[in-house]
Amino acid sequence: MLKKTIALMGIKHCGKSTQGKILAKKMGAQFYDTDDVITEQTGKTPRQIYTESGEEGFKTAEKNACQLVAEKIMASQTAAVIATGGGICNNSCALLELKKVSTFVFLNSEEKIAAKRILSEVKIEEDGSLSNMPAYIAKKNPHSLQEVRSIFHEFFEERVRMYKGIADFSVTMKNATKSANTSQILSMLKSKGIVQD
Repeated sequence: MLKKTIALMGIKHCGKSTQGKILAKKMGAQFYDTDDVITEQTGKTPRQIYTESGEEGFKTAEKNACQLVAEKIMASQTAAVIATGGGICNNSCALLELKKVSTFVFLNSEEKIAAKRILSEVKIEEDGSLSNMPAYIAKKNPHSLQEVRSIFHEFFEERVRMYKGIADFSVTMKNATKSANTSQILSMLKSKGIVQD
């Protein structure tokens, strides 16, 4: 049983949503994905908001989503599992909303796994330009997959430092299987008294 609400954090594609759903189901807890809440509230994806309204517009939408999630958790008075967006470490207002109700857990994935997932989504257009990249990569205007990888490397190292500074607890996601990663997260949560059998 989940005793405290947890907010899963980490870089894009580290498994926050996947693990969050699995953990919530195993513990009979409510699951919230802040990116999904943003879409429900605005009718737009986080990427659309970022493209149309810039970073500040997105941060406002993310803060509003986190505020709603926190209010729902407080109203229900039951622990939940929250999956956050990959850039929440740069949104102090959103973090303050979630901190009211949750313990922050950093899912620290291996860089090569996250990079492979990012690179697999990049599209090479007919004119050779690249598309379908996260905004933090696209704004640096890379011209090759190697440049995408290089930008990602710098970004990854910076984000890991940020998340380690924010998180109450960290779990290094070394395993290739979802179930092994879930077991690793549950083991840490049990050792910290956040989950009871």
